[in-house]
Amino acid sequence: MAKRSSLFIRVVEGKHLPAKDITGSSDPYCIVKIDNEAIIRTATVWKTLSPFWGEEYEVHLPPTFHSVSFYVMDEDALSRDDVIGKVCVTRDVLTAHPKGYSGWLNLTEIDPDEEVQGEIHLQIEILGSDAARKLRCSVFEARDLARKDRNGASDPFVRVRYNSKTQESSVVKKSCYPRWNETFEFDLDESATEKLCIEVWDWDLVSRNDFLGKVVFNIQGSQTIQQEEGWFRLRPDKSKPRVDEGNLGSLQLQVRLRDETVLPGSYYQPLVQLLCQEVKAGPKQDGKLRLITLIDETTTAECRQEVAINLVKLFLGQGLAKEFLDLLFKLELDKTDEPNTLFRSNSLASKSMESFLKVAGMQYLHSVLGPTVNRVFDEKKYIELDPSKVEIKEVGCSGLHRIQTESEVIHQSTQHLQSYLTDLLIAIAKSVRTCPATIRATFRQLFKRVEERFPGNKHKNVKFIAVTSFLCLRFFSPAIMSPKLFHLREKHADARTSRTLLLLAKAIQTVGNMDAAASRAKEGWMAPLQPTIQQSISQMKEFITKLIDLEEKEEVDQPKAQTLVVKEGPLFIHKSKGKGPLLSSSFKKLYFSLTSEALSFAKTPNSKKSSFITLSNIRAAEKVEEKSFGSSHVMQIIYADEAGQLEMAYLQCKCVNELNQWLSALRKVCVNNAEMLGSYHPGVFKGDKWSCCHQKDKTGLGCDKTRHGVTLQEWNDPLDPDLESQLIFRHLFGVRDLMREKYLEMLTEKNENVLLRQSGDPENVDGPTRLFQVLQDLEDAHHTAIFSSGTLADRDRNCLLELQT
Repeated sequence: MAKRSSLFIRVVEGKHLPAKDITGSSDPYCIVKIDNEAIIRTATVWKTLSPFWGEEYEVHLPPTFHSVSFYVMDEDALSRDDVIGKVCVTRDVLTAHPKGYSGWLNLTEIDPDEEVQGEIHLQIEILGSDAARKLRCSVFEARDLARKDRNGASDPFVRVRYNSKTQESSVVKKSCYPRWNETFEFDLDESATEKLCIEVWDWDLVSRNDFLGKVVFNIQGSQTIQQEEGWFRLRPDKSKPRVDEGNLGSLQLQVRLRDETVLPGSYYQPLVQLLCQEVKAGPKQDGKLRLITLIDETTTAECRQEVAINLVKLFLGQGLAKEFLDLLFKLELDKTDEPNTLFRSNSLASKSMESFLKVAGMQYLHSVLGPTVNRVFDEKKYIELDPSKVEIKEVGCSGLHRIQTESEVIHQSTQHLQSYLTDLLIAIAKSVRTCPATIRATFRQLFKRVEERFPGNKHKNVKFIAVTSFLCLRFFSPAIMSPKLFHLREKHADARTSRTLLLLAKAIQTVGNMDAAASRAKEGWMAPLQPTIQQSISQMKEFITKLIDLEEKEEVDQPKAQTLVVKEGPLFIHKSKGKGPLLSSSFKKLYFSLTSEALSFAKTPNSKKSSFITLSNIRAAEKVEEKSFGSSHVMQIIYADEAGQLEMAYLQCKCVNELNQWLSALRKVCVNNAEMLGSYHPGVFKGDKWSCCHQKDKTGLGCDKTRHGVTLQEWNDPLDPDLESQLIFRHLFGVRDLMREKYLEMLTEKNENVLLRQSGDPENVDGPTRLFQVLQDLEDAHHTAIFSSGTLADRDRNCLLELQT
């Protein structure tokens, strides 16, 4: 049994932000931190006080996290970025809103005394007889303290206060992972009302000391000689009254926490087998009530996207994705009389096919759209076809300026758009062989089903439009309009480029609709593109004809011939060798490729790759302290060499997003490694000691805990059958009563005997009836597993001290 937490985050927009630049505006972006660790950076929206981001993320993390914070920053090219304000949402708040926390939140000013992080290792003991009892506090070490000095570290010391007496530890210089191993004793006063307070401070020679956090214990009323030892989270100082500035603007967010208890795979087998039997039976089931129909009818629009993704991933893992989608196609077609409305609603069939394309075809999307989208960004052409939006500007060289007319702007824009559209259609036409076989086979089945439902010359285009409604309207066009959300670009487009992408996406949508006349009637200003669009429609039909021309042998063999590339791109590498110091200038740029087998590198993307690290030898993938190389975007891969000795490879990324994406990808492909480390050193071994904790034993235990469970959700993530089964179970169990009501309605409409359906004869028990029993068995298994896990016993454990929060 495993407990897993996922955090869905959508940073929507901001409003009424203060101006930080001399131009009276700002260049805002957001940093998202989970327990003070930066996980996400949104794109910068330039020159605005009301930015719109619309960025969505899903983070998998341990269930022990405490809060998620959103920092709104103003980007500056020449100086340090300015902090505008922050919003913090605690785990308790998210737990109280199981459907998600959504709305506008006011930004608050950053208080240095509240910006604390890390943990401290303590032991509290009560010693001696009743007449002379002592309170002993042993301070061993701390980890992941806040960085307060310019060198990227702190100079921490501990201050222990009890019963109006104060003692202090020694100062550990330049470390966020200090080790003190010091003991402090006080005379225990049972009548004292003051609590035991352990504070951590950063020592400064000139300015005042910086607060790093505290832990407070209530020891009043202790009657027996006991001790308490463990790691305790440092907390902020809440004693000062908070001043609400009220003029920092606000942030619109959507945050939802999902906690799951995932049972061993054997528990989910009855549910998976039942769903697979339903799909394998195909569209014809001799009048039996369809389980998939029941799921479709009871899935609300609010959760349809999530359910579709989970079902698609489950059936992909079972090798039945095509059959599942084919069943949905048939059910949708049976309900559709008008071909113009086919697959245009957000039905389970439409959402499932859309999710399938993203899960199975993201790499294909990048290869097709990437070159054209990059060209649009690089050229930054001014393109506008709508006369009401044309901006007249001067053209020509110095001394020969003239005003460019509206017709000239539109003519020039038409030529540029024709060039982009032509390049894109050529890339699509050439992509038949690179399109994944499972996608081609699914489109072939869709084409066949639509042709059967709407035959004849009258509907000759319907089968083509069915394919393009997904490929062009739901896959290519959204990626062209928002390339950052599909990881085609790292940053949002500026206003000019965004307009060009929108016009190009409109053109692709028109090609997908295969009705140039209707488009011309709706937006007449697109008329200059009509000849190119008409030609593109013919090319698209030819492409689809070739795309679905797939033999069964090719469908089966193609995936086996490919090595799955999980992530690739340029990074800077420094492999640690010897005992000398590590310098940031010694990093070398190489092109890395992470597959399901190994991490390899080459000088260029087209060079022959050398095997670098086999995935089974990787023991950890973690961040490196900023002070080690002067950069906060360095990660380390700890792996075992041929002799079994641990080695470190240091890789530098260009931004926090790239760093977390690589860490996430590495952790996912190593999830089944049996010898992953529980601790590591976030610093580097310089001279004769670690830079983080100053230990001199190079092979000793690390001073910080590893974070294998912190990953970002991506469309190309490895399939997790147990998790997908759990998510489907959770949804179906939640709508179980609604499904039962709908089931009885459907039986009544068919005039069937309910008692016969629910009898013990397997021949007469249909899919829905068996599903209800499977769901109840799984719910019972969850209760049994949670009860036997010992959590109740742990909760009742007798503790000496009450930790004050």
